[in-house]
Amino acid sequence: MASFFLSRIDTLVDSMLEKIAKEGGPRAETAKTLIGKTAIGCAKKAYHIYKEVFDGERFQGLADRGARTQRLLWASTSAKNPAYSDVKYVEPLIGPETINTLPLETLEAFRDNGRPSLSLEENFWEYATVLDRLGEVGVKLDAVAEQLEEEGIRKFVEPYDHVMSVLEERCTAVVGVS
Repeated sequence: MASFFLSRIDTLVDSMLEKIAKEGGPRAETAKTLIGKTAIGCAKKAYHIYKEVFDGERFQGLADRGARTQRLLWASTSAKNPAYSDVKYVEPLIGPETINTLPLETLEAFRDNGRPSLSLEENFWEYATVLDRLGEVGVKLDAVAEQLEEEGIRKFVEPYDHVMSVLEERCTAVVGVS
């Protein structure tokens, strides 16, 4: 399962775009138009690639022998920016063969005012253009992805190391041997 931490992408990229917009100059207006769109653009592009891989003849041969697709997981789908709709990362990413890990508050917000529809493939080219234009204003999406990957790994490694340390301490206390 491939995972995309949506609001984390926009949080990081939006701060870069806001800085470019505040600096003024020829890139400022373009930067303003891109704010809040990167994460959805990345997710829609990932789904587009997913469809190319898993809807093709090559995979069909594997599927005929029992292979299953690797689903896409949309994670961190609550909007961190209060200016955004509370269902910003839910509504545009509804589609088959995907999983969305909704926090309870976001699920309740979607239940109250969300519009359920298969929207994942809508506006693909508009969002693909957003991703292309990031480079025009100096935002390097590969560097953003690398930073988020490192942060994500750290968020799993640190708690794991802590749990292992606690277990080792308790084993030592019970057995008396390290």
